Amino acid sequence: MAFKAEKAKLLVEGNELTITNPNKPLWPDLGITKADYLTTLSELSPYLLRYCRNRHLTTIRFPHGYDDKSFYQKNAPDPVPSFVKLAPLDGINYVNLDSLSTLIWLGNLTCLEFHPSFHYIGKTNPAEWLIDIDPTLEEEPRIMEAALIIGEVLDSLRIQSVPKTSGATGVQIYIPIQPGYTFEELRRVGHFIATYTVNMYPKLFTIERFKKNRGDKIYIDYLQHWYGKTLSAPYTPRARKDATISTPLLWKEVELRPSISEFNQLTIMSRLRTYGDLIDRVPPQNLNAILAKLKE
Repeated sequence: MAFKAEKAKLLVEGNELTITNPNKPLWPDLGITKADYLTTLSELSPYLLRYCRNRHLTTIRFPHGYDDKSFYQKNAPDPVPSFVKLAPLDGINYVNLDSLSTLIWLGNLTCLEFHPSFHYIGKTNPAEWLIDIDPTLEEEPRIMEAALIIGEVLDSLRIQSVPKTSGATGVQIYIPIQPGYTFEELRRVGHFIATYTVNMYPKLFTIERFKKNRGDKIYIDYLQHWYGKTLSAPYTPRARKDATISTPLLWKEVELRPSISEFNQLTIMSRLRTYGDLIDRVPPQNLNAILAKLKE
């Protein structure tokens, strides 16, 4: 998208959108303008929308770029275009991010991050299962090692999973699941995996909720996956200096200990052309065996 004026009209899916300040630098060090960002969102849309549509969306807006003031947005901002679908829940008018038009509208509002609910609109059971591996240190060279250990524990339970960078400092383990499991059941399995892993690697992991009490240990956050909470969507941009994207990885890539900063707006499309959506390769997992074992 190339713009010269301070405002421009864009036709998306038959809807006319006004793009304001298209030349505004959002990642100035990398030369990424709003126009560049909207182009990236358009290219990402077949992947990002898959994990945001029919969910209650929270966004984070950065009106003056990634390194300036920001705010969380749950309620849809007024005015809402006619093509934007809303998803009311508990008194909040969430946006249902189900179209490219809605994505570009949000991008123009400088929504730089997209955090969908763990459940679909009108449902109370989880759509998938995630375990968040959250480093206490801002720079944590052991994060990929930690992810690999969690993956190996899941593999020993015959549970297939996909690691994905959070796009910030952590890694999240994404497990597609067969429908019907509850948040309570997944938390039970998550607690088992977390406590087992902490016992096996007490110098590396913790389940201590308070950051000030963790020292330098990596937090296995199995509690974040719950009704009403969110995590960064697969393929969402993140407001970080390297313009990172939350990116699913191959386990063999995790073994090579890549830097989270490698997966960003400048590299993501080449990667998607090579691999496609890695999450889509993993069939929905049956967790009945482990749940039965935990009931014994």
